[in-house]
Amino acid sequence: MPIRNTPKPATIDDAPLITGTLTRAFDDDPMMRWFFPDDALREGALGRYFTTIFTRQYVHHGVCERTEAAAAFWVPPEAQAKAVPDAETVQELQNILGDRAGLFREAVEAAAEHTPREPHWYLALIGADPAAQGQGQGAALLRSGLAQADAAGLPVCLESSKPSNLPFYEHFGFTVRKELRLPGEGPVLWAMRREPRRP
Repeated sequence: MPIRNTPKPATIDDAPLITGTLTRAFDDDPMMRWFFPDDALREGALGRYFTTIFTRQYVHHGVCERTEAAAAFWVPPEAQAKAVPDAETVQELQNILGDRAGLFREAVEAAAEHTPREPHWYLALIGADPAAQGQGQGAALLRSGLAQADAAGLPVCLESSKPSNLPFYEHFGFTVRKELRLPGEGPVLWAMRREPRRP
């Protein structure tokens, strides 16, 4: 595997790199286009959104890794209570989302209803810059997190709103457990799960 594909821990100093990567990665994502429908404003809004959740939430309470052109945010079971945004972060996200804040809240609540109660690793977010897709950077990050979950003997859960990503996850052992339509005529979310494998 080329060195540039090797996952490494992401730090707060990586925020500009990660924000740029994820903004480009999620520009065509159905859920992000639903939250940020204005083409002219989406890039700036996505940048503020990813900066906020990375710097205020996941870098402190999750397992964040990156390569040169991809990033992944994981939440192990011991961090799940802490990874919930605090009131200040929620307010910041509401400011970014504007009149879509209510839809965002409903979407988060709808997805949370299908979160398993037993201990598990949660893949909150993974994305690769479209210019680097096909180079294995996203796959390297996925393998890294899955290896950590497998070492702990725990399943992994995620939600995807992009149907073209389902085969990618299925290749790594995920199966679709639930298909849910988000409130307010939102996109479909596929809740996926992967059982632990012996390391």
